[in-house]
Amino acid sequence: MNQKCKICGSDTREFLDKQFNVTYYHCGICEFISKDEATIVSPEDEKAEYDLHNNSYDDEGYLNMFRRFYDRSIKDFANGGHAALDFGSGPEPVFARLLSEEYGYYTDVYDLYYSPIKVYEGKEYDLITSTEVVEHLKEPMEYFRLFKDLLKENGLLAIMTLFHPRDDEKFCAWYYRRDKTHISFYTPKTMAYIAKELQMQVRYIDEKRYCSFGFDELRKFR
Repeated sequence: MNQKCKICGSDTREFLDKQFNVTYYHCGICEFISKDEATIVSPEDEKAEYDLHNNSYDDEGYLNMFRRFYDRSIKDFANGGHAALDFGSGPEPVFARLLSEEYGYYTDVYDLYYSPIKVYEGKEYDLITSTEVVEHLKEPMEYFRLFKDLLKENGLLAIMTLFHPRDDEKFCAWYYRRDKTHISFYTPKTMAYIAKELQMQVRYIDEKRYCSFGFDELRKFR
């Protein structure tokens, strides 16, 4: 089957995760991997999986994960404004609360299942965060374009998702793909392609899970 990459539109090759009998499509150009749509779980099963998450503002280790994300991918690149959107905030919007209470942002939250009102409509933001979300998206570019449209001229988009290991054998042994709601997998190269498609620049990226995008200072926001 000749499936096109959902990020850059190139041809992909398929490979099989024999443990779970799941087919994936790997793009050799931008390194994006997508799960065969025939094996994607229903919205009901997806929400049931999310309901099992037990993330709390009282969990100091969980808070420190977000603090590291903020310190590395946001702090030195944010524009100084205070309007933020946490997209995909989950059952308890821990990071949104942290942004408000520790970093001074007025933070809106949106989540498909837990905060489904599209409070972002008609607004623009200095900062948009999406942590452990983009791996769940069947058509990720639709959402990345939405994020771009919601940013102010000098706004920042910060993403957290674990980058895949760039090797079929290692991928098929990788714990992150075991979550049945994870269907889209990225690398730093994928993120660079996304930034280019959005006419944005990568402001920060590491080799594990953090990245942030901003606009070229010389380019006017469309």
